[in-house]
Amino acid sequence: MRVLIVESKRELAELWQRHLERVGAEVRLAFVQEQAAREILMGSFEVIVMNAVLENGSAFAIADLAGYRRPEARVIFVSGTQFFSNGSLFDICPNACAIVQPSVPPEDLVALVQYHGQALET
Repeated sequence: MRVLIVESKRELAELWQRHLERVGAEVRLAFVQEQAAREILMGSFEVIVMNAVLENGSAFAIADLAGYRRPEARVIFVSGTQFFSNGSLFDICPNACAIVQPSVPPEDLVALVQYHGQALET
């Protein structure tokens, strides 16, 4: 399973990467919008884990590109805000499948990625 992590905080992205690689995922990291866009254009991913609030760039521009170029990819958003607590994110991003807090235990994030990624493999 191929996973793209789009997260401005390198330490957090690398923590998630290590946990996902332990279960056999092939993981690519992107820290800014341009880097994420290149990854989406050049590779295919079953799951994209993306912070909804990036320090450099727009997560929604990346999600829009993913929806157009990789509509099969499932997007798990990470958000520490209550802004999307009403579920509006699922209207904005049709391939969004989950929203989690940045403090989500890595093993729980791995379980979500496996669930949504394996659903595409079958």
